[in-house]
Amino acid sequence: MMKRILFVLLSVLFIANLSAQTSKVYIANIEGDIDLGLAPFIKRVVEEAGNDKASAIIFKINTFGGRVDAATKIKDAILNSKVMTIAYIDKRAISAGALIALSCEKIVMVPGASMGATTVVDAEGQKQSEKYQSYMRSEMRATAEKNGRRTDIAQGMVDETIIVSDLNDNEKQLITLTSEEAHKYKMADTVLSSIQDVKKAFGLQDSIDVPVVTNWAEDFVRFLNNPIISSLLILVGMLGIFTEIKTPGWGLPGTLAVAALALFFGSSYILDLASVVEIIIFIIGVALILIEIFVIPGFGIFGILGILFMIGGLFFGLVSDFGMNDFSILSVAIIQLASVFIVAAVFIFFLSKLLPKSRIWNRLILQDNIVTKSGYATRQSFEHLVGMEGLALTTLRPAGSAIIDGQRIDVVTEGDYIDNDVKIIVKAVEGSKIVVGVKKES
Repeated sequence: MMKRILFVLLSVLFIANLSAQTSKVYIANIEGDIDLGLAPFIKRVVEEAGNDKASAIIFKINTFGGRVDAATKIKDAILNSKVMTIAYIDKRAISAGALIALSCEKIVMVPGASMGATTVVDAEGQKQSEKYQSYMRSEMRATAEKNGRRTDIAQGMVDETIIVSDLNDNEKQLITLTSEEAHKYKMADTVLSSIQDVKKAFGLQDSIDVPVVTNWAEDFVRFLNNPIISSLLILVGMLGIFTEIKTPGWGLPGTLAVAALALFFGSSYILDLASVVEIIIFIIGVALILIEIFVIPGFGIFGILGILFMIGGLFFGLVSDFGMNDFSILSVAIIQLASVFIVAAVFIFFLSKLLPKSRIWNRLILQDNIVTKSGYATRQSFEHLVGMEGLALTTLRPAGSAIIDGQRIDVVTEGDYIDNDVKIIVKAVEGSKIVVGVKKES
């Protein structure tokens, strides 16, 4: 009987020891600017740790902050974790970083670290209105309350008018805590110098470390979300659409436009900036412009609506739901989109004026490379038509048909719109392309 009891006890101890040895601690870094590209990574870390039944997740934090909407997404992911979360503040957790740190169940700071200063500011560092400060106060207060931290200090990190009697001695100043101060006022659990010390402090010293880093897909999406890159994608998309409309058939410009816009809206969709609605709005805008150009003569309601729909789709693809209530995010999106359209307009102007006359353009279209005298030329020469007058048989938008010298000939304008039955004159012949313009009456 004693042998059986001893065997059971040894088995239990062996299983417990084996379980302790195989327990895991996930370790992930939150460094640099807090942007929307970081949120999918944190969500993945939380999900993988939960599925792997890890003992804890240690977030190593060192940041001056970033976008509030990104911080709230990260905060929500951490609060929803089924695994114990530990914020290990290595040097600093400022602004949005403080909100992320407070969302963790445990907070550890290295000696000399700091946490706080979460006032909402715009891109120039200017303090935002009370509307945004109120939102941030509530986020900090609710997060601190959830994990048993002092709500008055959490709000004092946002608003300097909040007096914490035992901390700022009735002086109006924004709260930023050092390591020792955070520990003293119970905003941090302890002050330690290494992750191994953190593991020992919470009984995780026998657990296996599982470092988690961003994968190539997360890095790529974060790269695409960079304002400069997203602006370039929009620019390529706009120029590609314009060039494709101006040239017959489907070619490289249209392919590049589709690829650029797919990358822009795809990355925005992954980051919850754009939904299917924004993508449909943009597609409707393109369709309306095509109808205006190829179906309805002139420029009217369809063209105006098309432009508005395209701008709306792109604009909403740059801001999140929270961003619609944040003037700093809205202003950045407006400036970014306006800059893209200004640059695109300049490019389109020079393309429409210079490209038809350039050698590069002529290389993109079919030329009579075979000498006509050889008897193997694919088309006859039209050089003799230069200076001749004719009549637009169809509406030229800018390509169409005309009657010149008694023949029906395919022609193209220099970018101008010409109605049918309007007198025209041949200005130039560039390879197989006959360029015409409106004949000016003397």
